[in-house]
Amino acid sequence: MATSEASRRGAAVRERILGAATTLFREQGIRAVSADRILADAGVAKVTFYRHFPTKDDLVVAYLEEELESARAVVASAEGLPREWRTQAFVKAMGEQMCLPGFRGCPFINAAAEYPDASHPVRAVVTRFRAWLIGEIAVQLAGLGVEDSGARAAEIMMVRDGAMVAGYLTGDPDGVTAALQRAVGAIVARAV
Repeated sequence: MATSEASRRGAAVRERILGAATTLFREQGIRAVSADRILADAGVAKVTFYRHFPTKDDLVVAYLEEELESARAVVASAEGLPREWRTQAFVKAMGEQMCLPGFRGCPFINAAAEYPDASHPVRAVVTRFRAWLIGEIAVQLAGLGVEDSGARAAEIMMVRDGAMVAGYLTGDPDGVTAALQRAVGAIVARAV
């Protein structure tokens, strides 16, 4: 009984650290946030922090893994929709993300910019996210009868990347979402 209680407490502390880091990384960027700042916001000691995350990079990987799981949940929530609505659900989800307070762009694009070494574990999560999302888009496009769905999915990913940056720079998520919808619609219409 004591072990399971200790495990629950440990998991709660880990989540508190990860939650503080997520907020700070989203608001300020990864490299701009020190481990000490995360410790202070999470209200934990260094020993506790490093027990859960041996390095700050381990924490960054955990943060991106959670972002990836959130993205997977968004895609999974569209599973029950009619096939022709799923692409619109994807675009709507991107627009909603750009409406979140403190939105600073795609966390994966931001992480890639802050970790230029393509062999770094942070970049491995970024690569996994991008491959997964392009694959999901390709599956949806193939279901709509889009020819060469892999190439069209890569195009949509590039448009999505631009929309995420534009959403941050312009502060106009509605306008960017509408433009993204038009661009994705044009790619799909051209390829069906």
